[in-house]
Amino acid sequence: MKKQKYIRIIFLCTLFPFNLLFAQNEPDLLELIEGAEMIEYHVKKKAHRLIGPVNFKYKGSVMYCDSAHFFEKDQIVIAYGKVQIDSKDINLFCDSLLFRGKTRFAKLWGNVRVRDQEYKILTDSMDYDLRARKGVYRRNGVIQSIISNERLSSRVGYFYPESKDFFFSGNVDYRKDDLSMRTDTLQFSYGTQKASFFGPTKIVKGKTEMYCRKGWYNVETEAGVLIGDAVVIDESKVIKGDTLEYDPISKTFQARGYSYYEDKTQNIVLRGNSIVNDDKNKRLVISGNACVTQKNDGDTIQITADTIISTQDSLEKQNIRANHNVKIFNRKLQATSDSLTFTESMNILYLFKKPIVWSENAELKGEKMNIYFKDSLVDKVEIFENTSALMELDSGEYFNQISGREMIAYFSNQKLKSAYVNGNAQTLFYPYEEKNTDTSLIVKRKGMNRLYAGDLRLDLDSGEVKGVSYIDKPDGKFYPMNKINKEEQFIKDFSWNPALRPKNYFCPW
Repeated sequence: MKKQKYIRIIFLCTLFPFNLLFAQNEPDLLELIEGAEMIEYHVKKKAHRLIGPVNFKYKGSVMYCDSAHFFEKDQIVIAYGKVQIDSKDINLFCDSLLFRGKTRFAKLWGNVRVRDQEYKILTDSMDYDLRARKGVYRRNGVIQSIISNERLSSRVGYFYPESKDFFFSGNVDYRKDDLSMRTDTLQFSYGTQKASFFGPTKIVKGKTEMYCRKGWYNVETEAGVLIGDAVVIDESKVIKGDTLEYDPISKTFQARGYSYYEDKTQNIVLRGNSIVNDDKNKRLVISGNACVTQKNDGDTIQITADTIISTQDSLEKQNIRANHNVKIFNRKLQATSDSLTFTESMNILYLFKKPIVWSENAELKGEKMNIYFKDSLVDKVEIFENTSALMELDSGEYFNQISGREMIAYFSNQKLKSAYVNGNAQTLFYPYEEKNTDTSLIVKRKGMNRLYAGDLRLDLDSGEVKGVSYIDKPDGKFYPMNKINKEEQFIKDFSWNPALRPKNYFCPW
């Protein structure tokens, strides 16, 4: 018997995470469309049994199913067999559906598929709380874009239609083009394309890998913040930090906390409390316990300071400025100063405010210095104002000493080979003679030679004076070892500073 019948119930308003299926301010009237093969009423159960094809119309939307039960008093609808709901923007499919009108709660079972014009959800079962406007699947689900290859899967998924937010947990796997994310917990907003993750996370974008414990990432703009043991690795760089932040608009990244930056093409490693890299302006700033380590042909040089700033000129040549508490170390040369600058185009390192340079047993001092490099090795050092060069002899018992207004120290293979003093030159050195025995070489000091001149040049070998050349006639005196006056044993303002000398690679990280 075919008979049109009207049934008043509170029906499911939405099951899809992007739009409301039915409006909330209109009467909840569900209309049975003519076409059901049989309608029965079970008096004891107070339920209508509808046998298909069963079709309902509700505010412009249509639900199809093979059969259904309607408990009018309890406001419960159960639909079976090829359940489908078509509305203006949404299609929903499942094998069966339960809706409780009084609690406004719905449950879908079997091959659940929900889709709009952009996305579709695939899962085994789904719950939807109409009052909280929240849907959830708990037995694995997949969300796929219809217009792109975007795909997300998880064990559990929550979605909120009005805010267009998703919350996923358990083996969360997001993929789009050359981007992938794997994490334990993920909140995703399709409106802003922002993914927030909570728990160990791995992100792969092209050939770049990112790791962290929590943070967020915009899958469209590539902006993001990685927090907790954050690491970014690509073909040429490695970046680490307690927090890493990237802004694609300004093309800057910032590492905070323990910060690490490695440029594999330049063999440079940077460390500090904070590293800010500005790609647009080609500027990099390391703050707080800043440390730069560079390897060249098997040799390593390390610089530490409170702050280190690196910039590039129009020819992409590097310029470095280090401020306060500067230390430099490699195996053959060490230095300290208040500040320094380095220009790659000129290959010159400038040291300011009473710098000290050590090489083997030699200590060089002045008010400022210019260190010139050739083939990555020190070629010469220019020293200005109150200059001195001290060479320790016989384990600190004696010192060869040079001082003057200005000095140029020449190096070979990172070793001090000669020094030229210009103005008020003074030298104090201990000539020696060597005697060979059957078992050893004995060095015997002849005495102390003290000379003054306008200018002079000394040739050196391991701190020993091998020759002296004078521009003007010198004024000098030789003291035999047993006639040396201790008051004349040192140049003016003599200061030997072994405690200040960097002893090893000393980066605080």
